Parts: sequence; structure tokens; C-alpha cells
Amino acid sequence: MAMARASSGLAYPERFYAAASYAGFDGSPNSSTRGVSSKFSSDVALLLYGLYQQATVGPCTLPKPRGWNPVEHSKWTSWQGLGKMASAEAMRLFVKILEEEDPGWYSRASDYVAEPVVDVEMNNLKVDPVIENGNSYPETKTISTENGSPPETQDKDVVLEGLASVAVYDQWVAPSVSGQRPKARYEHGAAVVNDRMYIFGGNHNGRYLNDLQVLDSRSWTWSKVEVKAGENSSESPSPLAITPCAGHTLIAWGSKLLSVAGHTKDPSEIIQVKAFDLQTSTWSAMKTYGKAPVSRGGQSVTLVGTSLVIFGGQDGKRALLNDLHILDLETMTWDEIDAVGTPPSPRSDHAAAIHAERYLLIFGGGSHASCFNDLHVLDLQTMEWSRPIQQGDIPAPRAGHAGVTVGENWFIVGGGDNKSGVSETVVLNMSTLVWSIVTTVQGRIPLASEGLSLVVSSYNGEDILVAFGGYNGRYSNEVNVLKPSHKSTLQPKIMETPVPDSVSAVHNATNPTRDLESELEGGQEGNIREIVMDDVDSDPKKNRSEENIERLIATLKAEKDDLESSLSKEKLQYLQLKQELADAEIRNTDLYKELQSVRGQLAAEQSRCFKLEVDVAELRQKLQTMETLQKELELLQRQKAASEQAALSAKQRQGSGGVWGWLAGTPPNQISEDA
Repeated sequence: MAMARASSGLAYPERFYAAASYAGFDGSPNSSTRGVSSKFSSDVALLLYGLYQQATVGPCTLPKPRGWNPVEHSKWTSWQGLGKMASAEAMRLFVKILEEEDPGWYSRASDYVAEPVVDVEMNNLKVDPVIENGNSYPETKTISTENGSPPETQDKDVVLEGLASVAVYDQWVAPSVSGQRPKARYEHGAAVVNDRMYIFGGNHNGRYLNDLQVLDSRSWTWSKVEVKAGENSSESPSPLAITPCAGHTLIAWGSKLLSVAGHTKDPSEIIQVKAFDLQTSTWSAMKTYGKAPVSRGGQSVTLVGTSLVIFGGQDGKRALLNDLHILDLETMTWDEIDAVGTPPSPRSDHAAAIHAERYLLIFGGGSHASCFNDLHVLDLQTMEWSRPIQQGDIPAPRAGHAGVTVGENWFIVGGGDNKSGVSETVVLNMSTLVWSIVTTVQGRIPLASEGLSLVVSSYNGEDILVAFGGYNGRYSNEVNVLKPSHKSTLQPKIMETPVPDSVSAVHNATNPTRDLESELEGGQEGNIREIVMDDVDSDPKKNRSEENIERLIATLKAEKDDLESSLSKEKLQYLQLKQELADAEIRNTDLYKELQSVRGQLAAEQSRCFKLEVDVAELRQKLQTMETLQKELELLQRQKAASEQAALSAKQRQGSGGVWGWLAGTPPNQISEDA
């Protein structure tokens, strides 16, 4: 069976010194970049120089070079921009960049390092593990033979014996994991402690979960954490049987995992904070003070120093929220924040990140009807919201996505828009607010899901992104890993990006590869200039570099003139609109006065009508009285007529009796008595 030879690798710092020697650094603190520039482009050479100085000397304490020397100025800028980066981190980043630029360097470094070799069985790819810093790792390089001579090799990570390595940078891979996989789920919480990813709770088929699982990224082995009952005491929080939940947030805090908020079957009125002690394996309810926020799920919880910043979410009645609260973890006291500016609209299932320990970024999320792709920034010092302009490959609207930060870069994975899952993995440079696409997945896989989790861990000394779970029509319990490259995290290139003043204020302190030009005549606030020198040694190239800089300055001035012209037009339009507004206000005042006059007249007419109605009522009453009197008059007239008629009849009878009585000889007195 054919056998080949594979290098066993070196541990740090020996690996760094071998890489530095191969790259052309002579080992002295004053190493130049001449040998380096012959192998790499100018920007990579400058970056390697800064990292080498940071690793061997420490943070830059030298004054800025005097005069206009492009080479020395660029070297000083590259080193100074690294700030207080640790020496070990600079070593690892140096090797990482070298491996990307020259994948076969390690196999050609025999002149610089003496290394042991192990036999590799080509057919089965059986590789003995390498022991580094007490940990066992699979070998990541093979040297195959062709025509009797070893060709140049390319470093590749391979998945062997249950251990998984990332095959290439900026690509998702599914590592081979062992142990009992957790139940498939989404809307769970995830956090990393000592390269161990803890998964808690979540939703599976509409049922809330309360199990705690852990994945060891050093062995890629799943195991379930056995929770103990614990004992209650007056000095510690009360132990409890944990309630199944989903839509919560899991935060690593010292030797504890904090579970904040979340939906439960029987929701409480306020947010609950529960802690899992990794040493005693017990859950406990944390007692808080102050006015706690209303219970919710789908919120964002961001750790800033010793405080948790909670924004948005959806309460138990499905009402969307956009309130802001801060929990001080040292005093366990809640504080409701009334920030100035325009906050994000009410939403849930968004992502949040902290930049420079000062700026809270909110991206995406959804309402009951739509999803968002807006970006909002909260200055935690001034408590002011702003909505900066995004640039680059702006992501599509999404909700249910996950995000983590690596340095000044914010990686966003997954999410959906109520129609389909999002396949792109994107990254936002939080200093320049420029989006770019890292990679795109194909098909209906868990990475294009809602409710997945995303954490940052490390493997073999390098940062890796670990995604777990999610839902895209079916529930997932798969693990996917991505190793971000320095190209997606540093991006050394010429770029001009408008950002808020609040963000640009910290840009110089957080970006190790860029030099900020002063703003031209104060007319372009917030514009960040990234300048990388085109060469590092030869005089003709220096002249070309100066010409390029002059052209760049001329371009910037032309852009400045265009901006000033646009600003003048905007000012003129503003004045016109202001005049139109004043005219409209005058017309409005006249109309208001006319309206008031009409209202007065209407009130007078209403008063007159009321009086007329009163008069009519009185006349009607009098008319009724007159009708009654008329009837009484008619009755009296009839009675009078009857009386007159009776009197007339009596007179007639009296006259008739007197004649006949006289004729009959009746005396007049008797006739009167008879009458």
C-alpha cells in the first residue's frame, strides 16, 4: 500500500517563528519589509509587518514618522492600528494570513524548521493526531507523491475519527459529531464557555423544551447535562425545576449561564432571569429589583460590560414591543430607558450586537405582516437612536436570523421572510457599515432556517462560527461550522463609506489596517477613508504611489464640490419649502379666522332660532287658550239667547192673559198673582 509523509505541525510560538522566517523577517525588531514584499502584495506585506512587530515587540509606542515618507508612514500605520492586540493573537493572525496567501508554505519551510513526520495511509487517510497545548488535533496537511517527486501541497483540513476541521475559509461544513444528538428544535438559546457550546430549551413540534445539552468543539461530542436538584439557602438564589421555554436568550456570565425571558406555557407577568451554575449543575431563579419589563419572547439581549441590554420582542398577548431596558448584573436592578431619537419600530426575532462597548446595533426582525432589513444604532452614552445609511450588499428583509461578532465584524446567518429561508451568510463591518456576502448555501438546508443559533468558538487556535438547529419546514438538530478568513474580517482596501459621527468616532481605535484621513475642510463629516500604499520600497513605485494619492485627493475634492453643490441645491429647496410653509400657515390663519367668524354667525343664528321656537311655543299656548275662551263665549251666547227667548215667551203669555181676563171679568190683581 502506498505510503506518504505528512508533517505533524508545530505548536505556537514555534509555528509563528517558522512562518515569520519563511515570510522573510530576519527575527530582529527592526525587520524591514523588503524580503516580504517580494513574496506578497503591498497591503499583505504591510499587514504582516504590523502583526510581526505586535507579536515580537508589543504595541507600537514609536512616534509618527516625520515628513512625507509613504513607506515608513504605512508601516507605522499598520503597526499602530493594531492597538493593544495580544502577542499570541498577533502570532495566530500572522500564521492565518500566511496560510491563506501561500497555502503550501509549511511544506516548503524545511529550511526554517525541523519537524517530525508521521506516516499517512493514503487510501484511508489515517492520520495520527497532533498534541498541541494538551489537546489532540487531526493533522491538516498531506504530501502526495507524483512521478517520484513531492509537488507543492495545499493545506486542507480533513474530518477524521470524529474530529472535524473546516476544509476552506468562508464556507459552511457539517462536521462529524459523536454522542447522542439533541432533539431537533428552533428558538432555543446557545452560549459558549471554554469551547463548549451549551444549548438550552427551544421549540419542537409546538412543544417547549427544557433540556440542557453541550457540544465540545475540541472533540465534537454531544452530551446531556444532568441537572441536580440543589439545596435552597438564604445566601444564594432559590433553586427550581426549570420551566420549558422558547424564544429566550442564553448568556454566558462567569461560571453561570443566564436564561433571560422567553415564551412559556403559563407565562409570568414580568421577565424571568434564571441562572445555571456550571459548577453545581443547578438552576436558580435570580431575584431582581426595580421595575422589570413585561414578559416576552423573541427579544434581543446583549451583554455590555456588566449589564444586559434588552430590546423589543413579543409579549404573551402577541403584542410587538420596541421598549428598551437595562439589567445591571452586579446589583440585579432593572432600569427602563427612554432614549431620544426615533427608535426601531416594534418587532421581534431581530438581531443585536455591541460595537466598541458603546454602540448597540439592531438589524432586521419582523412584525405580524412583514419583515425588515433596516439598521438602527443606539449610542449607549448619549442614549440616542440613529438610522445610518447602509452600503455594500445590503441583506434582504428577514426575521429569525442569528448573529455574532468577530472583532468589528458582525456575521448574520439564516432567517426568513415568511416565504422562504435566506441562503446568504453576510457580514457587516461595524466601523464602516458596509455589508458583504461571505458565502451562499444551496437548497433547503438548516442554515437557511429561522430560529437557529449562532455562536463563536475556537478550534486549533482559530475562531469558528458554529450554527445549530432551526426550522425551514422541518426541525433541525444539525451542526454547521464556518471558519472566517482575514479577508472577511480585515478587508484592507480603498473604501469610502459614510457612517454616523457616533460610529466614526471609534473607528480609528478598532480598525487595525486603516488610516483615517482628516475630513476635507470639515465638509465631509463621517466619511472614512482607507488608504493602502501601493508599494513599500522602490523609488519609481513611490512616485506612482504619490501620483495615485494626488489623484485620489483630486477625486475627493471633486466629490466634495459635488456634495457642496448638492447641499446648495438642498438649501435652496429647503428655503423654498420654508416659504411655501409660511404662506400655507398664513392661509391657514385666514381660514381659521373665517371659520371662527362663521362659527360665531352660526351660534347667533342658533340663538335666534331658539328664541323663535320659544315664541312659537308661547303663541301655540295662547292659541289653545283662545280656542277655550271661544268655546266658553259660544256657550254663554247660547245661554243668553235661551234666556232672552224665555223672557219673550213670558211677556207674550202675560199679554194674552190680560185681554181674556178682562173679557172674562177677572180682576187685574188675581191675574198678577197667577202669573
